[in-house]
Amino acid sequence: MSTTGERSTGTIYEQVQASPEFADLRSRLRRFVFPMSVLFLAWYLLYVVLASYAPGFMAIKVFGNINVGLIIGLLQFVSTFAITTIYVRYANKHLDPAAEKLRHQIEGAE
Repeated sequence: MSTTGERSTGTIYEQVQASPEFADLRSRLRRFVFPMSVLFLAWYLLYVVLASYAPGFMAIKVFGNINVGLIIGLLQFVSTFAITTIYVRYANKHLDPAAEKLRHQIEGAE
C-alpha cells in the first residue's frame, strides 16, 4: 500500500464519496425516502389512532361483515406495495443510472 498517495488523495472509494456526483445521488435518495417514510408512518399512525380512539367509526359496516377498520387495514398493505412500486420506478429512472456511473468510475480506477 502506498501511504503517501492514499493520505493525500484517499482511496478511490473516499474520492467517490467526496465527489459531487455521489452527493447528488445521496440527495436524490433522501428526497424520495424521507418524505415517503413520513407519509407512510403518518398513514399508519392514523390507522392506529383511529383504532384506539374511534372504535365506533372503525366498526361501521360498509357491506356484509366488512367494516371501515378492515378496509383501512387492508389499504395499509396496498399502500406498502404502491410505495414499493413507486420507489422501483424512481430508482430505475433517477438513482440507478447515477449509481451505475459511479460504479464504472470505481471499477475503472482499480
